[in-house]
Amino acid sequence: MGIGASIVLIALGAILAFAVDAQVAGIDIQVVGWILMGAGVLGLLMTLLVFAPRRRRRVVETGVPYDAVTGGSAAAPSRNVVTTEVRDDVV
Repeated sequence: MGIGASIVLIALGAILAFAVDAQVAGIDIQVVGWILMGAGVLGLLMTLLVFAPRRRRRVVETGVPYDAVTGGSAAAPSRNVVTTEVRDDVV
């Protein structure tokens, strides 16, 4: 169940629990509304807690020799220029 379906269940349950004043034989409309709201909240929590951690952050570092950046200067010390790139990957 996604976030949208959970919100729809919560809204529908709230309408049935608080706004509808109809009588149906054998069914309590207010209890059905509370059950739908509970199912919506449970679905929303499950969606956020279980499926949200699927987003990962990956750091990519690439090294380039310092001489290649400066044009081959012999006076420059031997070191690398490191470029760090942060990517948000959705798995």
